[in-house]
Amino acid sequence: MTEEFNESMINDIKEGDKVTGEVHELEDKQVVVHVNGGKFNGIIPISQLSTHHIDNPSEAVKVGDEIEAYVTKIEVDDENETGTYILSKRQLETEKSYEYLQEKLDNNETIEAKVTEVVKGGLVVDVGQRGFVPASLISIDFIEDFSNYEGEVLKLKVEELDPANNRVILSHKAIEEVENAAKKDELLENLNEGDVVEGKIARLTDFGAFVDLGGIDGLVHISELSHEHVKTPEDVVTIGDTVNVKIKGIDKDSERISLSLKDTLPSPFESIKGEFNAGDVIEGKVVRLVNFGAFVEIKPGVQGLVHISEISHKHIGTPSEVLEAGQDVTVKILGIDEENERISLSIKSTIPDEDVKDVESEAPDTYSSGDDDEDNPTLGDLLGDKLKNLKF
Repeated sequence: MTEEFNESMINDIKEGDKVTGEVHELEDKQVVVHVNGGKFNGIIPISQLSTHHIDNPSEAVKVGDEIEAYVTKIEVDDENETGTYILSKRQLETEKSYEYLQEKLDNNETIEAKVTEVVKGGLVVDVGQRGFVPASLISIDFIEDFSNYEGEVLKLKVEELDPANNRVILSHKAIEEVENAAKKDELLENLNEGDVVEGKIARLTDFGAFVDLGGIDGLVHISELSHEHVKTPEDVVTIGDTVNVKIKGIDKDSERISLSLKDTLPSPFESIKGEFNAGDVIEGKVVRLVNFGAFVEIKPGVQGLVHISEISHKHIGTPSEVLEAGQDVTVKILGIDEENERISLSIKSTIPDEDVKDVESEAPDTYSSGDDDEDNPTLGDLLGDKLKNLKF
């Protein structure tokens, strides 16, 4: 009789079957379920009620709920011809979750999930089971403290599924990358040369500063950071600074944007209005030599040009013959073009022409052109003592 009972029970509901039932009673560590079509009641241990940790069955179900569960074991009392189905609601939820997540992964779709816990290595999220967002996949930006994410609902993409090892890896960074790409395209379409826009200093290099314009970076070359000479970008800006920059050029194909910070700043030329006038003799410093002359700084950020013809009363081939960068010189202001912010300077106008003529008059009219001319003085030898005290 017992064998017949067991056989009929086994033929009815077997281990591994999916069953439905109604929650009949909540106990401290388990739930009693009336199994539809079953010979016995079912028991769901608290550990099998949910994919998440719970301390009380009431956190997962209530009396009267209709639920689905897997039969994991059948316990039979042969003597009393009674039995119990051991059920797992958790197993069924996990299975459904994997099916859902696999579909999202296959279709490259996004999901939303709540952050239930912040741990050292990343974020734990609820995706019908325990999902994990590693620290490296939380954001495109470096984030030191993840605590602000707790309780937040995040958009995520499925990165990896491994049911055998209960492993679900998700990424919020992938969402940000897609969103930023869309922002970048929109931003590029709306930016134009000459626009003045706000940005944030993102990083510094030896040759300039990169500015985040809200999804795309632009470069402020070191020469465009200030009206004054800049040795290193750190002398002018700091990472995180909010700045206004002017767009000097855009290459939309390569997504390169050149910017200027100094073009948004007051010109140093404005500060000298009324301070200098044509005819003034002032001190300056040679900052740059070019073939056609020398640029002399007369005030921080304000430079004037000494044309090569205004460097010396003598004819010279290049400015470097008599000048070098960093040299202090006395100059005379020949003219100030306020509209174009240009200043014309002269060094030779500060040196009396007579000083050179006197020196030249002492030189002999002719020199020997013989083979052995080492003993014949050169013009440089004759003028050296006279010229060495002259300033250029």
